[in-house]
Amino acid sequence: MEERYDSWPVKAFTVSMIVWGLASLLYGVLISLQMVYPQLNFSEYFTYGRIRAIHTNGSALGFGLSGIFALTYYFVPRLSKAPLFAPGIAKAMFWFYNLTIVVAVITLSLGYSSSKEYAELEWPVDIMVVLVWVMYAINMLGTIFTKTVDKMYVSLWYIIASVLGVAILYIFNNLALPAGLFKSYSLYAGVNDANMQWWYGHNIVAMIFTAPILAIFFYFLPKVTGLPLYSHRLSLVAFWSLIFLYLWTGAHHLIWTPVPDWIQTVAIAFSIMLIAPSWGSVINGYLTMNGNWEQMRTNYLTKFFIMGITFYGLQTLQGPSQAIRSISSLIHYTDWVPGHVHMGTMGWFAMTIMASFYYVIPKLYKTDLYSVRLANLHFWLVFTGQIIYSITMWIAGIMQGAMWKATNPDGSLKYTIQDSITASYPYWDLRAVGGVIFIAGFIVFAWNMYKTIQSSKENEPAGSVKTAGAI
Repeated sequence: MEERYDSWPVKAFTVSMIVWGLASLLYGVLISLQMVYPQLNFSEYFTYGRIRAIHTNGSALGFGLSGIFALTYYFVPRLSKAPLFAPGIAKAMFWFYNLTIVVAVITLSLGYSSSKEYAELEWPVDIMVVLVWVMYAINMLGTIFTKTVDKMYVSLWYIIASVLGVAILYIFNNLALPAGLFKSYSLYAGVNDANMQWWYGHNIVAMIFTAPILAIFFYFLPKVTGLPLYSHRLSLVAFWSLIFLYLWTGAHHLIWTPVPDWIQTVAIAFSIMLIAPSWGSVINGYLTMNGNWEQMRTNYLTKFFIMGITFYGLQTLQGPSQAIRSISSLIHYTDWVPGHVHMGTMGWFAMTIMASFYYVIPKLYKTDLYSVRLANLHFWLVFTGQIIYSITMWIAGIMQGAMWKATNPDGSLKYTIQDSITASYPYWDLRAVGGVIFIAGFIVFAWNMYKTIQSSKENEPAGSVKTAGAI
């Protein structure tokens, strides 16, 4: 039965995920250090303004999408009980996708940018991204629509939503008038441009870092634990509620701006309501473990998934609360926000997909994981790095917001912007430390994957591969 499923795209995109993951993380650590040590802006190609966009685009389009492509090419055919719809397109997509990422890195390094956050790529690269997504959509939708089972497991619903959602968001936000080979201007202007940008900016996070990751979580948690999902009905209610509510929330990034108050209020209201479907998924994950919590200790993969969904739950409480006007006035534009974002990317997203690769790679290569002990070390390194990163940024953010709002008895500002920057240096140092620890964990993960694949190539029978301190 396994032979009917094409493993080539899974293996190929796994390599992409590791390469682009390591590159984007290194860029992330470098920009964190540049905040404290400006002399590290050592050439125009490595200045903060250029490589921050490489870090964010590399994390989302490089690391994130590679992982999602690999894992969905694994489980969508299996859930559909159908072979991959177009294996040839998957191979072409792999090479064209990596070419696109290379072009994106080069153009951003050269300073070609639309200056729209998470949408910095200029129009020729945007077209390449769209072509990649069309190829992916053909395979995902083609495989799902030719499924040979009646039931649609919730993971397939999330993948359909992600495929359609990313296409709509990316195309509409990046509509632009070209003014040269690598320069364009947005089709929208003023407040409309800002509103469109954050409708895209918030929801592209949903369609890359939420919907497909929930699909991955709901597929692999039962596989890893050997436990059935607590409630498929609850997962579907959460899915439809999440998709309906999410698309109205983007304007909460524009609180206290010239965007009309009623648009801000609608976004705030829908953001608060979004807690319910988000926690529907969290509770479903927890109740799946009901009576089997000892697996947090005995099954090394369980803690990745459960801590991942816990970070997701915390983030979905934090995000809506940040939309409330009084809270937004304190933390918006401060380091609180990157702390919030990285709890989702380093906690929920990274933990969930890397745990899934620990499950997938040994099965594809018909061998055992090289080292469970290294996997445990990986968990504690990324967990520690993420905690250090987020907590230091939350403290720094509250401090910055309080300093910016503090006034003297005569109404003048108590602190200058330089005062708040100077006070932030210790927290920025700690953020870099957290990033380095997280990268160390990622390197351990990559080494474990490499050695697992290598052990397969040595033709050792499954079950007899030596493990380095398996527990």
